[in-house]
Parts: sequence; structure tokens; C-alpha cells
Amino acid sequence: MAKILVVDDDQGMREFMEIMLVQEGYDVTSIGEPVKAIDLCCKNAFDLIITDLKMPKISGLDFLKVIKDQRPDAIVILITGYASGETAIKAMKEGAYDYVEKGGSIEELKKVVRSALQKKGLIENNIGGKKILADAANSFCGMIGTNREMIKIFATIKKVSDTLANILILGESGTGKELVASAIHENSSRLKKPFMAINSGGIPENLLESELFGYMKGSFTGAYADKAGFFEMARGGTIFLDEIGELSPSLQVKLLRVVQERTFRRIGGSEDIKVDVRIISATNQNLKEKVRKGEFREDLYYRLNVIPIHLPPLRERKEDIPLLINHFISKYAQLFGKEIRDISSYAMELLTNYAFPGNIRELENIIERSVAMESSNIILPESLTLHTEVSSGVPRFDIEIMDKGIDLNAELGKIEKIMIEKALQKTNGSKVKAAELLNVTFDSLRYRIEKLGVE
Repeated sequence: MAKILVVDDDQGMREFMEIMLVQEGYDVTSIGEPVKAIDLCCKNAFDLIITDLKMPKISGLDFLKVIKDQRPDAIVILITGYASGETAIKAMKEGAYDYVEKGGSIEELKKVVRSALQKKGLIENNIGGKKILADAANSFCGMIGTNREMIKIFATIKKVSDTLANILILGESGTGKELVASAIHENSSRLKKPFMAINSGGIPENLLESELFGYMKGSFTGAYADKAGFFEMARGGTIFLDEIGELSPSLQVKLLRVVQERTFRRIGGSEDIKVDVRIISATNQNLKEKVRKGEFREDLYYRLNVIPIHLPPLRERKEDIPLLINHFISKYAQLFGKEIRDISSYAMELLTNYAFPGNIRELENIIERSVAMESSNIILPESLTLHTEVSSGVPRFDIEIMDKGIDLNAELGKIEKIMIEKALQKTNGSKVKAAELLNVTFDSLRYRIEKLGVE
């Protein structure tokens, strides 16, 4: 049972929080004097500390500093009816886990408490009806996910890994198609043999043929010696052909021969070379449509698409976003030698409500940049740089301005302010209804209104 300490000089508020947290199943101790609370923290180990920001004798901010000095690993949540956005950010830079406004949503407080304890691995997280330990994301061969479709994909990989059937991986750019191909190889009997990944769209057509099939000495200018291609180098293993939809018609013909007969010839060669290789291909294009238009060979399409695996975009597996965020924070904090271990609930909300046109690759890029730029021990909303689609009625940026350089965070803040003002106008000033229109929580909207100075 998680042990929580509540520190608040307001007896009514203190007792209310104690009752509410006990009902949630926590072991709760409450105290009204921060100095005595410091004493208590020295003698007892609490899993979580909730403190008011404004108290007599010592402020919540000073209390936080003392607690973090004595117990650097302590998780502290601030409750306040007085803090400005700037004060809250300062508190989080001092090591607070998050803050919740007094008089705000009780559910918001419960959510932040639960999130903090999940982060510490003290309670279980229930996602998609499947319980997983909070500190151990459901991982499979480098892929992370608890989304139902992802679990099905993990099961499919295990089933098909040891077959000889060709596999076509479909999905938008950035969804992790190469990771799936690698997982199939790792779960097969070919594991100890090579895994060769080739981006068909990233190599010029005149070079791609020689890269795939190799060439003989003297077959063209610069061919000073015989060279084996990827198919020979992958012998006994797996070859992964990414962006297969980019292949030219002539290369499609040559690939079809390899797929059908498992033989090919080097450029300038006269002998057939037999090869035992597992072929996995991938594309973010609609190959059926390309076949219909005559841009992709129908026979090659059916040869490659024996077992299709479709990867869902990140916007369709939102329950996986927190798991991926925590994974990337840990990865880049270690890489950059930083103490960042968490993300604020407001920053998390921004990311979970974001569409991610670039999918997991974009999320990783956002977290990498945020960890690199963040000066506190927690990622704050200000550190996030998101690509904002601006609807009609909101000013768009001119290309010239972008070329000259802009303060992106400041400009995004302007767009956010305009959207909040429009929502408040539409709801005649009702923050509750405006929050619903903007698909954010009431507390999050209040934080943004205060931070951006919305009238």
C-alpha cells in the first residue's frame, strides 16, 4: 500500500484530501505544520508527498526544496489556489512532480496521484483492460505497446517468423516497419544469419540494381572488382526491402525473378546465382492502387503480399503514447547525461491529444529535443515543439518569415491564445464549455489562460 503524506494548514482541505485518498486505498498521514512535516519526513519514508503551496512559517516552495535536499527521490505534488503558471513552473524546476489547483477537479488530483505512483512502480496501470506493471512497459523485440492491434501484431510475428512466406508490412511513415521486420528475423531460425535492410526509395535507381544484385569487374565504368550485392550478403538470412513501392518497372521484373526462382545474376554476369533468403518488404503507399494504375506489377504484388501486416498510426493507439514517452525520456536522459525522469501532466495531455502526422518517429524527435532543451528535471509544456495545423480564421505563417527564422514557441503560443479566445467567445466566457470545445481538461485550460495572459 502506497504511503502518502498530506501537508496543508487548512484543516478542512487537509481532512477532505485524507478521506478521499484513504477511499482510493492509500495509507495516508496528514499534518498542518510544514516544519513538523519535515521532521516526519526525516523519520519516515513516504512514497508521495502532497503539499499546499501557501502556508505560514514556510512556503510550499521552500518546503519542497528542503524535502528534495533530504530525499532527492521524493515525489512531491503541489496543491494551490494562488500559484501563477510561472510559480508552478518554478516549483517543477525545483523538483516537484506536478501541481493541481485548489478547487479544481477531484478527478484531476486522483489522476496526478495515480500517475506519480505508477511512475514509481507502486501501483498497476490498467490500459485496454490488460494490467501491466507501471515501470515495465509491454515490450516485444524493441517495440512498445499495449494497444489491441499491436498485441495481435506481436502474436502474428511469433506465428510467421519461421515460415518461408514473404511478408509485406504496410503502414504510414514512422510507424516502425523496420522494427517489425527485425523482430520477425530475431524470432526465426535465421537469427544468426545476416539481416540486411535496404531503403529502396533512398538509393538512386542507377545504383540500386548494383546494390541489390552486385556486379562483375569491368561491367561498367568504376567496376574495378567483383562485388556482391545485398541478396548475396543476406544469404541464409533476411532481406528487408523498405519503400518497395518506389521500385522502377525494370527492377520490379528483376525482383520478381528472385522471388519466384530464388536466383539472380550480377550486373555483367552470365551465371545464375541461387540464394536462400527470407524476403520482407514494406511500403507506406497504397500498392493496390499502384497496381490498378499499372505502376506496380500485379504478379510481384501478390508474390510479396503472402502475409500482410498492417501497422496502425500512433493516433489510433493513444494508450501507448505514455509508454513510448517514458521510454524515450529514459533513453535520451541517459544519452544526454540529464536527470530528467518525468513529464508534467499538462505536457502529457498535449501529447496525447496531438495527431502525430509523423507517428512514433515524430514523438521520439519531440522527446529527444525536449530532453536536450529542458533545464528542469521534468519535461514541461514549454519544452514541446509540435507541428500545429492551423484552421481557417487563424493567421498562417508566410514562407518568407519562416525562412528568416522565428521564435517557434512564441508563435505557437500566439496560435494557442487565439484558439482559446475564440473558444471563450463562442461559449460566452464559459471556461467549462470552452475546455470541452478544445478537448482539454478544465484545469489544463485554466493553466493555459493564466500562462498566455488570455483576457
